[in-house]
Amino acid sequence: MQKIILQLEELVCPTCLQKIETAVGNIDGVQNLKVLFNASKVKAEIDSEKTTVDAVAKVIESVGFDVLSTKVR
Repeated sequence: MQKIILQLEELVCPTCLQKIETAVGNIDGVQNLKVLFNASKVKAEIDSEKTTVDAVAKVIESVGFDVLSTKVR
């Protein structure tokens, strides 16, 4: 499992958080998902055999949010 952190554009409402949680939560291989509203970050663990940080970023962007940076630990 890889720990990932994605810095997003500023989240302005709780609905934004729910959209991201739903979209990313449906990706096979994503676990321990946390969307940090005040910090505008997404933290999760991913199974690198099932998905990638780039795939997660694309899903977030597909629901209307810019991903400013990504980190893999």
